[in-house]
Amino acid sequence: MTDTTVTKVSSAHSPTGDQGEVYLASGKRMSMRLWRDEPPTEDKPSHKHEYEMVGYVISGRAELVIEGQTVRLEPGDSWVVPAGAEHTDRILEAFTAVEATSPPAQVHGREKS
Repeated sequence: MTDTTVTKVSSAHSPTGDQGEVYLASGKRMSMRLWRDEPPTEDKPSHKHEYEMVGYVISGRAELVIEGQTVRLEPGDSWVVPAGAEHTDRILEAFTAVEATSPPAQVHGREKS
């Protein structure tokens, strides 16, 4: 049987994660999260995840370093981090973005990898 449930999530009432992310809608195979007004940062430790990430920059600027390649992100840009890719980011200016992960990052401790 097909699940036809419609879900609405208000970011004003959404839970937040350990890194300040706001959890938005989440399905069985993908989820969304919001990074709101993330302050500038220096290099964070490089890491990898078992999930794929795609994102869209709403405001601010950042640099994403994936497998040694640096990509500058500005409002209107989108990005992809393949599952298993070594990456880190550097926030250059207060940064707001929406990110989707597949499978959902917050399920079964995937964010801890």
